Formats: sequence, structure tokens, C-alpha cells
Amino acid sequence: MTAPIRHDQPDGVTQLEIDQRVFDLYDEYCHGRLDRRDFLLRAAAVTVGGLAMAQALMPRYAAAQTISFTDPRLKAQYVNYPSPGGNSGQMRGYLVQPSGPGPFPAVLVIHENRGLNPYIEDVARRVAVDGFLALAPDGLFPAGGYPGNDDDGRSLQAKLDPPKLRTDMVNSARFLKAHPLSNGKLGTTGFCWGGGVTNYLATVLGPDLLAGAPYYGAAAETASVPNIKAPLLIHYAEKDPGINGMRPAFEAALKAAGVPHEVHTYAGTQHGFHNDSTPRYNEASAKLSWDRTVAFFRKRLA
Repeated sequence: MTAPIRHDQPDGVTQLEIDQRVFDLYDEYCHGRLDRRDFLLRAAAVTVGGLAMAQALMPRYAAAQTISFTDPRLKAQYVNYPSPGGNSGQMRGYLVQPSGPGPFPAVLVIHENRGLNPYIEDVARRVAVDGFLALAPDGLFPAGGYPGNDDDGRSLQAKLDPPKLRTDMVNSARFLKAHPLSNGKLGTTGFCWGGGVTNYLATVLGPDLLAGAPYYGAAAETASVPNIKAPLLIHYAEKDPGINGMRPAFEAALKAAGVPHEVHTYAGTQHGFHNDSTPRYNEASAKLSWDRTVAFFRKRLA
């Protein structure tokens, strides 16, 4: 059974009360195929109460924060570093270290298609609390950084050069691996666009990456799959036809290349089920997938 989101949702609308057609429209909106106005208009037209459902799907980051930036178990700071070949030659990221002297195993946390928003920063803090050095790069830094809201962030990211943006993520991974607080053992996780980049990084980093845990991300190009050396822990939502359509060919290529991989599909979930700032969040599946991810990193990066 799909779990409702937290009861502190201001609109009082739970996941179970939202029409699947509105979820589908939200997915179009999140991936830039509808603007906000068209999303709201089409949601209002598709079902009675559709506008309220659509408004309830908008992220509420303050209510979703799980680890405070002042938590004594960690130290967080923004850092700048070179990114040759990227969108500006420089990058900025949110670096979070556990308390203690280190060095620590390192995990790169890659955002969705809207930049380094508060949800991804919170995930980086969760990673640090679990004992890893975390870096969450802001791919929008060359365009001025995450602008404070997802609509503008999505628009900014869409305007960046995609290959250069991926290069910025490659450079972020290499910066983190070589960081003085890192033990040199690198893993990566990412969500939506970041899940696809996690798969991409596995193809380009080779043995420099020891573990990848993509969430509902686009598959790596089939021809590049034999370059993957890192084991993958792959998380899929059940109701996610765009991403799941890539799955058979990806899994076949991983198997043919002998890449160790473990795949989980979470029943009743929507794309974005780990993001606890909207009603797409599924508490039980988010927790189970995250427990698996942390255990995977502990095994591979210890």
C-alpha cells in the first residue's frame, strides 16, 4: 500500500488522494515539458479538485528538512574548485563532513534537473551523518547558482550546455575523491537527472568509482556500459514509464558486460519517491531504499 506523505502538508492532500493523471502531468512539468501555468491549467481540467492536487505537489522544503545544518554531528560549508572544460571553468558545491578527524569514505550527491535545492543539501547532510564525506555540487553555479526556487532552477539548467554540465559533475567527483578529508574511496548517488549522471559517471570514471546508487535515472548508453567497473545499486519507481522503458536494454547490457548490479523496484511509487518535500514521497520506500544505499556504500567504501 502506498504510504501517504507527512501529515504536516499544508494543503492536507495526501498521495492517496491525488489522481494519477495529475501525477503524470507533474512528471511532465518536472521534466520541463510543461510550464507551471500549463501544468496547473491541465490539472484543473483533468479532474475535480485537480488544481488543489497540483498545488499540493509543489515542494515544501522547510517542512521536509530532516537534518539541520547546525547538527553537531557534522560540519557543512560551500566550497569552490576548478572545473576545466565545464560551463565556466569553476564549480561550487556543498561539502559536508562527519564530526571527527577523518579521513572518510566519500559520496557525491547529484541533484535533479533544477540545481542544488534544499532537499539535495539535506540528503548530503544525511550522508555525512551516516559517516561519509559528502559533496553536493551545484550544476547551476556557472549560471549564478540555484536561484531559490525550482521553476527558475529548471529553466537555468535547461539553458546550460549538457556535455559541459556532465563534465562539471566529473570534475566534482574527482575533486571529492582527492579531497584531504577523503580516504580516496568514492561512491555516488543521484536523483532523476542526477540518477542518470550517476550511471554516466560509472562509464567515465572506471576504477576511480567504487559504487553507484542511481535513483530513477536515465540509463547509460549501451555502448559505454562495458566501461563500468563499479557495482551499481539501482532504484526504480513502479509508476515511471519514461525511465522504466530504458530498463530492459540497460540491464541486458550490464549483464552482458559482467557489471555487478542489484535492481529494486518499489511497488506503488511515483518517480521522485525519495524526495520528501512533495506528495510523491513514499516514506516506506524512501527509507528502505536509503537503508539499502547506506549499507551498499559501507560495504563498498569501507
